[in-house]
Amino acid sequence: MGLFAVSGSASGIGAAVRKHLESGGHSVLGIDLRGAEIEADLSVPTGRAAAVAALERMSTGRLDGLVAAAGVGASHEPIERIVAIDYFGCVALIEGARKLLVSSDGTGGSAVAVSSNTALALPDFGGPLEDVCLSGREKEALADAAKLDGPRCYVSAKRALIRWVRRQAPAWMQEGARLNVIAPGPVRTPLRERDRAHPIIGPNFDAFPQPAGRPAEAREIAEAIGFLLGHPYCAGAVLCVDGGGDAVMRPDVS
Repeated sequence: MGLFAVSGSASGIGAAVRKHLESGGHSVLGIDLRGAEIEADLSVPTGRAAAVAALERMSTGRLDGLVAAAGVGASHEPIERIVAIDYFGCVALIEGARKLLVSSDGTGGSAVAVSSNTALALPDFGGPLEDVCLSGREKEALADAAKLDGPRCYVSAKRALIRWVRRQAPAWMQEGARLNVIAPGPVRTPLRERDRAHPIIGPNFDAFPQPAGRPAEAREIAEAIGFLLGHPYCAGAVLCVDGGGDAVMRPDVS
């Protein structure tokens, strides 16, 4: 059985991924602020470096997979931490674990980043912040984010994450590893409930179409992540798992 690392493992999608992997007989190294094998703050460079160092030490140099599920919602404050965690934290963790996943013999591991279907539905919602994130200028990105509202920061971070994965995936595949991204719609998690309770964000939270008539359960997202982790030919894929919401919002995307 394999060894996997999961950020955000203490709750929500990350906890569901952990349960899914462990039910298949795999071992999991959880990464979270508290209640995980690796306790680290992914909102700051020192915390990210500590998480990667712990991964290297505890994995003894090889991982079969990584799921970057740690994230915060559009109602999180201070607002700039949305970008720090949802983009820079995810990217730093994936980049740091890359050497643990690649393999010269083609049997390398797989990484999956967790984005959102809102990132696909709302292009240019956050203005230039998305491109600043992709340039790697974190201090500038956080300063720009502080001038925006939570939803714009959230969408910008999640869009930048998708673009980063797509840009990196071909090189990963050439090194014998896979990199993909999942774009869930509404998921029944504590994060969703915090956003729904927000006095400004909450009233608009359910405005996005849900043909399924309900939010996803976290285990349903975890099962889709498990598919991406295990498929040997998926690389650079953006998998919507949103009950048909993206098909309603972007019906003519071919």
